[in-house]
Amino acid sequence: MPLLEARDLTMRFGGLVAVDQVSLAIEPLTVTALIGPNGAGKTSFFKMLSGELQPTSGEVYFKGERITHLGVARVAQRGIAKSFQITQIFPKLSVAENLLVPALAATRGSFRLDAFVPLARARGAHAIADRVLEQVGLLERRNLRASSLSYGEKRRLELGLALATEPEVLLLDEPTAGMSPAERDAMVELLQRLRQSLTIVIVEHDMDVVFGLADRIVVLQDGRQIAEGAPTEIRGHPRVQEAYLGGVA
Repeated sequence: MPLLEARDLTMRFGGLVAVDQVSLAIEPLTVTALIGPNGAGKTSFFKMLSGELQPTSGEVYFKGERITHLGVARVAQRGIAKSFQITQIFPKLSVAENLLVPALAATRGSFRLDAFVPLARARGAHAIADRVLEQVGLLERRNLRASSLSYGEKRRLELGLALATEPEVLLLDEPTAGMSPAERDAMVELLQRLRQSLTIVIVEHDMDVVFGLADRIVVLQDGRQIAEGAPTEIRGHPRVQEAYLGGVA
């Protein structure tokens, strides 16, 4: 049974069909990349997987359970976390405090009346935060204000916010966008480590990143799925070469 599955997902905005009956089955501990030009429907499809958008038709299943209409908070509680293209951190908090926010959600679940007790008394959350800080290479930055981090470090912290919820599936929207080559290489190295224990779905325009990470690649064009396969299959697909890879063999 797939860990995460989309069945004939369709998203319409008035007369515009953003996603047209796209299906996808994602196996545990794999990296699946979603590629395509701007306007292909990648973002809308991603938002349906995470519960941010409710599809016009079709279903999403996680571990065999239908999660289509749960909403983003309950989907996250099930074990699906999303890291956004635009960094969404808490700039006035320290690096460690940033991670305590999702770590508290992971350890405590739904809102409680004592949710605003001092963070020092939050059992378990500090351990999660420290573990994630080490994962993303920010342990030595733990006491700095998040706004003082470099761009690449902020992206790693944003990824850490998702990891601190202790997900089984990680949805990554353009994780290397805007990075320098060195920052990109560091992020790819981090994702290579994370793939040992997480299932990853990635939207990415950098083809070197895609072909270096992905086990399977799904190609969208005008909201429709035009190809799916292993990187070697996609690289040799004539339509994909022409449309997205500039004919590179």
